[in-house]
Amino acid sequence: MPEMPEVEALRRWLQPRLSGTSFERVEIASLSALKTVALAPTALLGLEIERVERRGKFLGMGQEGSWLVFHLARAGWLRWYDSVPATPARPGKSPLALRVGVDNGTGFDLTEAGTRKHLAVYVVGALEDVPGIADLGPDPLAPEFGRPQLDEILTAAGRAQLKGVLRDQKVLAGIGNAYSDEILHAARMSPFKPASSLTDAERDTLLSVMQGLLRSAIEREDGLKPSELKDGKRTSMAVHGRTGLPCPVCGTPVAEVSFADSSLQYCPGCQTGGKPLADRRLSRLLK
Repeated sequence: MPEMPEVEALRRWLQPRLSGTSFERVEIASLSALKTVALAPTALLGLEIERVERRGKFLGMGQEGSWLVFHLARAGWLRWYDSVPATPARPGKSPLALRVGVDNGTGFDLTEAGTRKHLAVYVVGALEDVPGIADLGPDPLAPEFGRPQLDEILTAAGRAQLKGVLRDQKVLAGIGNAYSDEILHAARMSPFKPASSLTDAERDTLLSVMQGLLRSAIEREDGLKPSELKDGKRTSMAVHGRTGLPCPVCGTPVAEVSFADSSLQYCPGCQTGGKPLADRRLSRLLK
């Protein structure tokens, strides 16, 4: 799933290519992807794209009063064209969900692999008209985000597990399954550590690691073509997606906890004092 660093890198790549152009084609190929009805996609035709904005994992393009917004969900992605295919996008069984062309001939497709379709497209008057954006928590890389904001989040979360707190979009915007694993590994914290139990020193560590890791990931991916971003993310992971491989810090095999529709990875040596986590739903540290 694309998370903040990939979506921000994608925004930076799209901004100079789309800014100043106008929508010439906005074609829905997957009817289930379109989540709004107040404005039709055709309402965007002829509209100048003044800027490309990110909110959490959402990307929006347009200008005040008219926006095309999308969320790539777990299996969605953007395919860029220097020359958009002339073939109209039509509903069917292909991965194609949306085709956008602008007046200089360039554009992109949104595609989604697999049978579970969660990619979402919105045509709205304001970014905050998208429910998922309206409900977002603070962006951890926002200039105003610091210890007071983190303290408020951790206190409100109470005994909730850190892993869940970090990836809850209503609590923090932009961090998902992969980067929450990476942040907790770098901070040397168990994914099941209660949020409110962190000491002052641990809170300082979590804040520093979270912001540093996200900024580094964005810098590493900045300038990559959309087709290169997925591999760039995959090869940079220390624990996520590396079950059974040696931890790059201590050499302990990376372990996994599986849930109904996802899994997490962690290093027992770095994060849980050598104790494995119970691999079952509602897992707790084994005593």
